Parts: sequence; structure tokens; C-alpha cells
Amino acid sequence: VQLVESGGGLVQPGGSLRLSCAASGFTFSSYDMNWYRQAPGKGRELVASISRAGGNTNYADSVKGRFTISRDKAKNTVYLQMNSLKPEDTAVYYCYALRVSHAVTYDYWGQGTQVTVSS
Repeated sequence: VQLVESGGGLVQPGGSLRLSCAASGFTFSSYDMNWYRQAPGKGRELVASISRAGGNTNYADSVKGRFTISRDKAKNTVYLQMNSLKPEDTAVYYCYALRVSHAVTYDYWGQGTQVTVSS
């Protein structure tokens, strides 16, 4: 099982980045997909989530209207489009796959990708 994030980097305030998370080794379409982030000295925070079929999305209040989560079933990939970036968006961003079946939790984490918003 692998979740491989990419697309992080250094961007100026107000800029945009698109993160990608390529999944392999499990049935991607059976999992809800999520993006978390962890800033230095802080706990891990749920940023956005998307349901298995992509019909339902949820966002943290801090990113609503600026970030968009999406998934591509054919590519087994989930994306996070981040616009109007702010310095407080600086964090390591993690992809997280989650499935709960018959009270059993199946979940996987990616290794993270660094996003730095700074002038």
C-alpha cells in the first residue's frame, strides 16, 4: 500500500499550489480520502475530505472558499487545489485514506509534503 504526495513547495502569499496523492495497493474507490496538515509545534488538523464516490466534500473553516479537494478514479489520485495561500497555511500536508467496514477501520497515511507560504 502506498500513498505518495507531491506538489508541495515554496509559494508567496496569495499564490496557488495543487497537491496530488497517488494511491496504490488498495481499492481506491472504496475509501474516503482526506488531507491533513501539521504546522510546526501544532497537532495534525483535518483540512478537507471527500467521499468514496466524490459526491460529498468537507472543509475546515480556515480553508473554505480557498481550497478544493477532488479525486480521479481513473488515476487513483486525490488532489488539493490551494488558492489564496496565507502564511498560516504553512505545514506538512498528509494524505489519508479511510474505510470503515463492519466496525473495522482500514486506514493509510502518506509520507507528507511540505508547503511553505512566505514572501
